[in-house]
Amino acid sequence: MKGTYTILMLVVSNMFMTFAWYGHLKLQEMKVISNWPLYAVILFSWVIALAEYSFQVPANRIGFTGNGGPFTLMQLKVIQEVITLVVFTLFSTLMFKGESLHWNHLAAFVCLVAAVYFVFYK
Repeated sequence: MKGTYTILMLVVSNMFMTFAWYGHLKLQEMKVISNWPLYAVILFSWVIALAEYSFQVPANRIGFTGNGGPFTLMQLKVIQEVITLVVFTLFSTLMFKGESLHWNHLAAFVCLVAAVYFVFYK
């Protein structure tokens, strides 16, 4: 169960992270924060990032083998990177209609799946 909780928390964490890093671009495009000064946008993103860390840190603690979890540090990092790219791909294609996927993006995903395979290979 620790592995499942870890992955679910990493997914939620990455949803917050993606919005903190790129959501302000969509909000600016929608004219919600288009007149905000940069420092206000940064503070807004930091508040969202706090939610991200509230899931990321416990996920890593629960999932790490040193704390009784099923994943090594390297496995946690590779899992997190794959989740990040999947969440970002969904976010960018759904929220930014001008962004599209190309063959090289698919090739990159294949490489990431291979990375997951190799990091778990005994």
